[in-house]
Amino acid sequence: MDAKLQAMLSSLSPIARELDALPSGRPTPDNGCVKLNTNENPFPLPGIVMRSAIAALELQYLYPEDDNVSLRQAAAAAYGIATDRVMAGNGSSELLSLIYRAFLAPGDGIAMMSPGFSFNRKLAMLQGARFIEIPWSKPDCLPMDELLFGAAKHAKFILLANPNNPTGTFVPLAEIERLVIRSDRLIVLDEAYVDFAPEGGLRLVERHPNLLVLRTFSKSYSAAGIRVGFGFGHPELIGRLRNIQNVFNMNVVAHAVGMSVLAHRDAYEENHRHVRFERQRVASALSEFGFSVTPSHANFLLARVPVGQSGRWWQAALEDHKVLVGFFPDAGLEECIRVSIGTKRQMDAFLAAVGSILKNVGCRG
Repeated sequence: MDAKLQAMLSSLSPIARELDALPSGRPTPDNGCVKLNTNENPFPLPGIVMRSAIAALELQYLYPEDDNVSLRQAAAAAYGIATDRVMAGNGSSELLSLIYRAFLAPGDGIAMMSPGFSFNRKLAMLQGARFIEIPWSKPDCLPMDELLFGAAKHAKFILLANPNNPTGTFVPLAEIERLVIRSDRLIVLDEAYVDFAPEGGLRLVERHPNLLVLRTFSKSYSAAGIRVGFGFGHPELIGRLRNIQNVFNMNVVAHAVGMSVLAHRDAYEENHRHVRFERQRVASALSEFGFSVTPSHANFLLARVPVGQSGRWWQAALEDHKVLVGFFPDAGLEECIRVSIGTKRQMDAFLAAVGSILKNVGCRG
Protein backbone atom coordinates (compact mmCIF):
# COMPACT_ATOMS: atom_id res chain seq x y z
CA MET A 1 0.00 0.00 0.00
CA ASP A 2 1.20 3.51 -0.82
CA ALA A 3 2.97 5.07 2.21
CA LYS A 4 0.93 8.27 2.07
CA LEU A 5 -2.34 6.30 1.85
CA GLN A 6 -1.23 4.08 4.73
CA ALA A 7 -0.44 7.13 6.87
CA MET A 8 -3.79 8.70 6.05
CA LEU A 9 -5.77 5.50 6.81
CA SER A 10 -3.94 5.07 10.12
CA SER A 11 -5.54 8.36 11.21
CA LEU A 12 -9.01 6.86 11.00
CA SER A 13 -10.81 6.32 14.27
CA PRO A 14 -10.51 2.79 15.71
CA ILE A 15 -14.14 2.09 14.77
CA ALA A 16 -13.73 3.31 11.20
CA ARG A 17 -10.57 1.17 10.82
CA GLU A 18 -12.70 -1.91 11.51
CA LEU A 19 -14.79 -1.27 8.40
CA ASP A 20 -13.82 -2.66 5.03
CA ALA A 21 -13.89 -0.34 2.04
CA LEU A 22 -16.95 -1.11 -0.06
CA PRO A 23 -16.30 -2.03 -3.70
CA SER A 24 -17.12 0.69 -6.22
CA GLY A 25 -19.67 -1.52 -7.98
CA ARG A 26 -21.92 -4.40 -7.01
CA PRO A 27 -23.93 -6.85 -9.12
CA THR A 28 -27.43 -5.59 -9.85
CA PRO A 29 -30.38 -7.94 -10.24
CA ASP A 30 -31.69 -8.72 -13.69
CA ASN A 31 -34.57 -6.38 -14.56
CA GLY A 32 -36.58 -9.46 -15.47
CA CYS A 33 -36.41 -10.82 -11.93
CA VAL A 34 -39.41 -10.99 -9.62
CA LYS A 35 -38.11 -8.94 -6.68
CA LEU A 36 -39.43 -10.32 -3.39
CA ASN A 37 -36.38 -9.81 -1.18
CA THR A 38 -36.61 -6.33 0.36
CA ASN A 39 -40.24 -5.92 1.50
CA GLU A 40 -41.14 -3.02 -0.77
CA ASN A 41 -44.76 -2.27 -1.57
CA PRO A 42 -45.43 -3.67 -5.08
CA PHE A 43 -47.71 -0.85 -6.24
CA PRO A 44 -46.93 2.66 -7.53
CA LEU A 45 -47.99 5.78 -5.68
CA PRO A 46 -51.68 6.64 -6.05
CA GLY A 47 -52.20 9.24 -8.76
CA ILE A 48 -52.99 12.05 -6.34
CA VAL A 49 -49.76 11.38 -4.40
CA MET A 50 -47.70 11.02 -7.57
CA ARG A 51 -48.90 14.41 -8.77
CA SER A 52 -47.61 15.99 -5.56
CA ALA A 53 -44.17 14.44 -6.19
CA ILE A 54 -44.05 15.77 -9.76
CA ALA A 55 -45.16 19.23 -8.65
CA ALA A 56 -42.42 19.26 -5.99
CA LEU A 57 -39.76 18.90 -8.68
CA GLU A 58 -40.57 22.46 -9.76
CA LEU A 59 -39.08 23.54 -6.41
CA GLN A 60 -35.82 21.62 -6.91
CA TYR A 61 -33.77 24.84 -6.96
CA LEU A 62 -34.85 25.70 -3.39
CA TYR A 63 -33.73 24.17 -0.12
CA PRO A 64 -36.41 22.09 1.58
CA GLU A 65 -38.21 23.43 4.63
CA ASP A 66 -35.96 23.59 7.68
CA ASP A 67 -36.95 21.21 10.52
CA ASN A 68 -39.82 19.79 8.39
CA VAL A 69 -42.28 21.98 10.30
CA SER A 70 -45.33 21.60 8.05
CA LEU A 71 -44.72 17.86 7.57
CA ARG A 72 -44.53 17.38 11.34
CA GLN A 73 -47.71 19.40 11.76
CA ALA A 74 -49.47 17.26 9.15
CA ALA A 75 -48.34 14.05 10.85
CA ALA A 76 -49.48 15.35 14.23
CA ALA A 77 -52.93 16.15 12.83
CA ALA A 78 -53.22 12.81 11.00
CA TYR A 79 -52.24 10.72 14.02
CA GLY A 80 -53.90 12.82 16.72
CA ILE A 81 -50.72 13.78 18.57
CA ALA A 82 -49.08 17.11 19.50
CA THR A 83 -46.61 18.55 16.97
CA ASP A 84 -43.84 18.81 19.56
CA ARG A 85 -44.00 15.02 19.93
CA VAL A 86 -43.24 14.43 16.21
CA MET A 87 -40.03 14.37 14.18
CA ALA A 88 -39.62 13.57 10.48
CA GLY A 89 -36.70 11.81 8.87
CA ASN A 90 -35.09 10.51 5.72
CA GLY A 91 -36.74 7.15 6.34
CA SER A 92 -36.94 5.60 9.80
CA SER A 93 -33.37 4.37 9.30
CA GLU A 94 -32.13 7.95 9.74
CA LEU A 95 -34.11 8.24 12.97
CA LEU A 96 -32.66 4.94 14.23
CA SER A 97 -29.13 6.22 13.62
CA LEU A 98 -29.93 9.44 15.51
CA ILE A 99 -31.07 7.44 18.54
CA TYR A 100 -27.83 5.44 18.55
CA ARG A 101 -25.75 8.62 18.28
CA ALA A 102 -27.73 10.37 21.02
CA PHE A 103 -27.72 7.57 23.60
CA LEU A 104 -24.59 5.48 23.10
CA ALA A 105 -20.96 6.06 23.99
CA PRO A 106 -18.22 3.44 23.45
CA GLY A 107 -18.82 0.50 25.77
CA ASP A 108 -22.52 1.19 26.30
CA GLY A 109 -25.07 -1.50 25.51
CA ILE A 110 -28.22 -1.67 23.42
CA ALA A 111 -30.60 -4.65 23.62
CA MET A 112 -32.70 -6.04 20.78
CA MET A 113 -34.97 -9.04 20.49
CA SER A 114 -33.39 -11.64 18.21
CA PRO A 115 -33.78 -12.43 15.40
CA GLY A 116 -34.28 -8.82 14.41
CA PHE A 117 -33.32 -6.13 11.89
CA SER A 118 -29.62 -6.77 11.29
CA PHE A 119 -28.80 -3.12 10.43
CA ASN A 120 -28.95 -2.41 14.16
CA ARG A 121 -25.75 -4.41 14.68
CA LYS A 122 -23.88 -2.01 12.41
CA LEU A 123 -25.37 1.05 14.10
CA ALA A 124 -24.17 -0.24 17.47
CA MET A 125 -20.72 -1.05 16.10
CA LEU A 126 -20.36 2.49 14.69
CA GLN A 127 -20.85 3.85 18.23
CA GLY A 128 -18.45 1.32 19.75
CA ALA A 129 -21.39 -0.07 21.70
CA ARG A 130 -22.21 -3.61 22.83
CA PHE A 131 -25.07 -5.21 20.94
CA ILE A 132 -27.09 -7.48 23.23
CA GLU A 133 -29.42 -9.92 21.49
CA ILE A 134 -32.22 -11.42 23.55
CA PRO A 135 -33.76 -14.54 21.98
CA TRP A 136 -37.53 -14.85 21.75
CA SER A 137 -38.94 -17.48 24.10
CA LYS A 138 -42.46 -17.19 22.64
CA PRO A 139 -43.23 -15.11 19.53
CA ASP A 140 -46.23 -13.31 21.03
CA CYS A 141 -44.78 -12.30 24.41
CA LEU A 142 -41.62 -10.70 25.79
CA PRO A 143 -39.03 -12.33 28.09
CA MET A 144 -39.70 -9.70 30.74
CA ASP A 145 -37.18 -10.88 33.35
CA GLU A 146 -34.38 -11.10 30.78
CA LEU A 147 -35.11 -7.59 29.49
CA LEU A 148 -35.42 -6.02 32.94
CA PHE A 149 -32.93 -7.98 35.08
CA GLY A 150 -30.90 -10.26 32.80
CA ALA A 151 -28.41 -9.57 30.00
CA ALA A 152 -30.24 -6.39 28.99
CA LYS A 153 -30.31 -4.92 32.50
CA HIS A 154 -27.73 -2.20 31.81
CA ALA A 155 -28.58 -1.47 28.17
CA LYS A 156 -29.14 2.22 27.45
CA PHE A 157 -32.26 1.38 25.46
CA ILE A 158 -34.27 -1.62 24.30
CA LEU A 159 -35.31 -1.94 20.66
CA LEU A 160 -38.51 -3.78 19.76
CA ALA A 161 -39.82 -4.18 16.20
CA ASN A 162 -43.53 -4.89 16.09
CA PRO A 163 -44.36 -6.62 13.80
CA ASN A 164 -40.87 -8.07 13.87
CA ASN A 165 -38.51 -8.34 10.90
CA PRO A 166 -37.62 -10.97 9.65
CA THR A 167 -40.20 -13.17 11.41
CA GLY A 168 -43.41 -11.15 10.92
CA THR A 169 -44.53 -12.01 14.45
CA PHE A 170 -46.60 -9.57 16.52
CA VAL A 171 -46.63 -8.87 20.26
CA PRO A 172 -49.91 -7.50 21.70
CA LEU A 173 -49.65 -3.87 22.72
CA ALA A 174 -50.59 -4.66 26.33
CA GLU A 175 -47.42 -6.76 26.60
CA ILE A 176 -45.26 -3.93 25.29
CA GLU A 177 -46.90 -1.42 27.63
CA ARG A 178 -46.17 -3.75 30.53
CA LEU A 179 -42.45 -3.53 29.68
CA VAL A 180 -42.58 0.25 29.24
CA ILE A 181 -44.22 0.67 32.64
CA ARG A 182 -41.75 -1.56 34.46
CA SER A 183 -38.62 -0.14 32.78
CA ASP A 184 -36.92 3.18 33.49
CA ARG A 185 -35.00 3.05 30.20
CA LEU A 186 -35.96 4.16 26.71
CA ILE A 187 -38.03 1.63 24.77
CA VAL A 188 -37.81 2.15 21.00
CA LEU A 189 -40.81 0.61 19.23
CA ASP A 190 -40.11 0.22 15.50
CA GLU A 191 -43.48 -0.04 13.74
CA ALA A 192 -42.30 -0.21 10.12
CA TYR A 193 -44.93 -2.87 9.31
CA VAL A 194 -47.74 -1.70 11.61
CA ASP A 195 -50.25 -1.03 8.82
CA PHE A 196 -50.50 -4.79 8.22
CA ALA A 197 -50.93 -5.57 11.94
CA PRO A 198 -53.87 -5.54 14.40
CA GLU A 199 -52.88 -2.40 16.33
CA GLY A 200 -50.18 0.22 16.80
CA GLY A 201 -48.48 1.89 19.75
CA LEU A 202 -48.99 5.61 19.09
CA ARG A 203 -51.72 5.88 21.72
CA LEU A 204 -49.11 4.95 24.35
CA VAL A 205 -46.76 7.83 23.55
CA GLU A 206 -48.55 10.47 25.63
CA ARG A 207 -48.79 8.09 28.61
CA HIS A 208 -45.13 7.06 28.82
CA PRO A 209 -42.13 9.43 28.53
CA ASN A 210 -39.73 6.50 27.98
CA LEU A 211 -41.42 5.26 24.78
CA LEU A 212 -40.33 6.30 21.29
CA VAL A 213 -42.34 4.99 18.31
CA LEU A 214 -40.92 4.89 14.77
CA ARG A 215 -42.98 4.75 11.58
CA THR A 216 -42.04 4.65 7.89
CA PHE A 217 -43.85 5.13 4.56
CA SER A 218 -41.54 2.63 2.83
CA LYS A 219 -43.55 -0.55 3.40
CA SER A 220 -47.24 0.25 3.34
CA TYR A 221 -47.27 3.56 1.43
CA SER A 222 -45.13 2.76 -1.65
CA ALA A 223 -42.44 5.31 -0.79
CA ALA A 224 -39.34 3.15 -0.16
CA GLY A 225 -37.33 5.04 -2.79
CA ILE A 226 -38.43 8.45 -1.53
CA ARG A 227 -37.49 8.00 2.18
CA VAL A 228 -40.10 9.30 4.60
CA GLY A 229 -40.12 8.31 8.28
CA PHE A 230 -41.46 9.63 11.58
CA GLY A 231 -40.58 9.42 15.27
CA PHE A 232 -43.12 10.02 18.07
CA GLY A 233 -42.17 10.58 21.69
CA HIS A 234 -41.88 12.96 24.62
CA PRO A 235 -41.26 16.59 23.51
CA GLU A 236 -37.97 16.81 25.45
CA LEU A 237 -36.58 13.71 23.72
CA ILE A 238 -37.97 14.57 20.28
CA GLY A 239 -36.63 18.13 20.53
CA ARG A 240 -33.13 16.93 21.37
CA LEU A 241 -33.11 14.37 18.54
CA ARG A 242 -34.31 17.02 16.07
CA ASN A 243 -31.44 19.22 17.21
CA ILE A 244 -28.82 16.69 16.06
CA GLN A 245 -30.42 15.95 12.68
CA ASN A 246 -28.62 16.92 9.52
CA VAL A 247 -29.64 20.30 8.12
CA PHE A 248 -32.27 19.90 5.38
CA ASN A 249 -32.41 16.18 6.07
CA MET A 250 -35.36 15.57 3.72
CA ASN A 251 -35.62 16.63 0.08
CA VAL A 252 -38.56 18.55 -1.40
CA VAL A 253 -40.06 15.48 -3.11
CA ALA A 254 -40.03 13.42 0.10
CA HIS A 255 -41.58 16.33 1.97
CA ALA A 256 -44.37 16.70 -0.61
CA VAL A 257 -45.06 12.96 -0.80
CA GLY A 258 -45.18 12.70 2.98
CA MET A 259 -47.74 15.51 3.16
CA SER A 260 -49.85 13.94 0.41
CA VAL A 261 -49.78 10.42 1.87
CA LEU A 262 -50.92 11.78 5.24
CA ALA A 263 -53.84 13.52 3.52
CA HIS A 264 -54.83 10.50 1.41
CA ARG A 265 -54.19 7.40 3.49
CA ASP A 266 -57.57 6.04 2.41
CA ALA A 267 -56.19 5.72 -1.13
CA TYR A 268 -54.07 2.80 0.12
CA GLU A 269 -56.82 0.70 1.69
CA GLU A 270 -57.22 -1.63 -1.30
CA ASN A 271 -53.44 -1.99 -1.49
CA HIS A 272 -53.32 -3.12 2.15
CA ARG A 273 -56.22 -5.54 1.66
CA HIS A 274 -54.37 -7.07 -1.29
CA VAL A 275 -51.24 -7.64 0.80
CA ARG A 276 -53.22 -9.36 3.58
CA PHE A 277 -55.10 -11.57 1.11
CA GLU A 278 -51.98 -12.60 -0.83
CA ARG A 279 -50.09 -13.17 2.41
CA GLN A 280 -52.66 -15.76 3.46
CA ARG A 281 -52.95 -17.32 0.01
CA VAL A 282 -49.19 -17.76 -0.39
CA ALA A 283 -48.79 -19.02 3.18
CA SER A 284 -51.38 -21.73 2.51
CA ALA A 285 -49.75 -22.70 -0.79
CA LEU A 286 -46.29 -22.91 0.79
CA SER A 287 -47.65 -25.11 3.56
CA GLU A 288 -49.00 -27.49 0.93
CA PHE A 289 -45.53 -27.55 -0.65
CA GLY A 290 -44.05 -28.69 2.67
CA PHE A 291 -42.77 -25.36 4.02
CA SER A 292 -43.41 -24.36 7.64
CA VAL A 293 -44.67 -20.77 7.55
CA THR A 294 -44.53 -18.43 10.54
CA PRO A 295 -47.87 -16.59 10.98
CA SER A 296 -47.14 -13.07 9.75
CA HIS A 297 -48.55 -9.62 10.51
CA ALA A 298 -46.24 -7.87 8.03
CA ASN A 299 -45.96 -7.69 4.22
CA PHE A 300 -43.73 -10.75 4.04
CA LEU A 301 -43.57 -14.39 5.10
CA LEU A 302 -40.77 -16.25 6.86
CA ALA A 303 -40.86 -19.87 5.73
CA ARG A 304 -38.78 -22.83 6.90
CA VAL A 305 -37.87 -24.81 3.79
CA PRO A 306 -38.63 -28.54 3.35
CA VAL A 307 -36.13 -30.97 4.83
CA GLY A 308 -33.14 -31.62 2.62
CA GLN A 309 -31.95 -28.15 1.58
CA SER A 310 -30.96 -24.94 3.34
CA GLY A 311 -32.42 -21.48 3.04
CA ARG A 312 -29.36 -20.36 1.09
CA TRP A 313 -29.87 -23.28 -1.35
CA TRP A 314 -33.48 -22.23 -1.90
CA GLN A 315 -32.49 -18.58 -2.36
CA ALA A 316 -30.03 -19.61 -5.10
CA ALA A 317 -32.49 -22.06 -6.70
CA LEU A 318 -35.21 -19.40 -6.86
CA GLU A 319 -32.76 -16.87 -8.29
CA ASP A 320 -32.05 -19.37 -11.09
CA HIS A 321 -35.79 -19.07 -11.80
CA LYS A 322 -35.47 -15.25 -11.73
CA VAL A 323 -37.19 -14.88 -8.35
CA LEU A 324 -35.35 -13.02 -5.57
CA VAL A 325 -36.09 -13.81 -1.89
CA GLY A 326 -34.32 -13.04 1.38
CA PHE A 327 -32.00 -15.35 3.31
CA PHE A 328 -30.40 -14.74 6.73
CA PRO A 329 -27.41 -16.68 8.09
CA ASP A 330 -28.38 -15.89 11.70
CA ALA A 331 -28.66 -18.80 14.12
CA GLY A 332 -32.07 -20.41 13.77
CA LEU A 333 -32.76 -18.89 10.35
CA GLU A 334 -30.38 -20.99 8.25
CA GLU A 335 -33.25 -23.18 7.04
CA CYS A 336 -35.55 -20.26 6.21
CA ILE A 337 -36.31 -17.85 3.40
CA ARG A 338 -38.20 -14.56 3.66
CA VAL A 339 -40.64 -13.73 0.88
CA SER A 340 -42.07 -10.23 0.35
CA ILE A 341 -45.70 -10.02 -0.73
CA GLY A 342 -45.95 -8.59 -4.23
CA THR A 343 -48.63 -8.43 -6.89
CA LYS A 344 -50.72 -11.51 -7.68
CA ARG A 345 -48.66 -12.03 -10.83
CA GLN A 346 -45.42 -11.89 -8.85
CA MET A 347 -46.69 -14.31 -6.22
CA ASP A 348 -47.97 -16.71 -8.91
CA ALA A 349 -44.50 -16.62 -10.49
CA PHE A 350 -42.91 -17.35 -7.10
CA LEU A 351 -45.22 -20.30 -6.39
CA ALA A 352 -44.68 -21.66 -9.90
CA ALA A 353 -40.91 -21.50 -9.33
CA VAL A 354 -41.24 -23.30 -6.00
CA GLY A 355 -43.29 -26.06 -7.63
CA SER A 356 -40.78 -26.43 -10.45
CA ILE A 357 -37.84 -26.65 -8.03
CA LEU A 358 -39.57 -29.27 -5.90
CA LYS A 359 -40.42 -31.29 -9.00
CA ASN A 360 -36.78 -31.24 -10.14
CA VAL A 361 -35.55 -32.17 -6.66
CA GLY A 362 -37.99 -35.09 -6.65
CA CYS A 363 -36.81 -36.23 -10.07
CA ARG A 364 -33.18 -36.18 -8.93
CA GLY A 365 -34.10 -38.04 -5.73
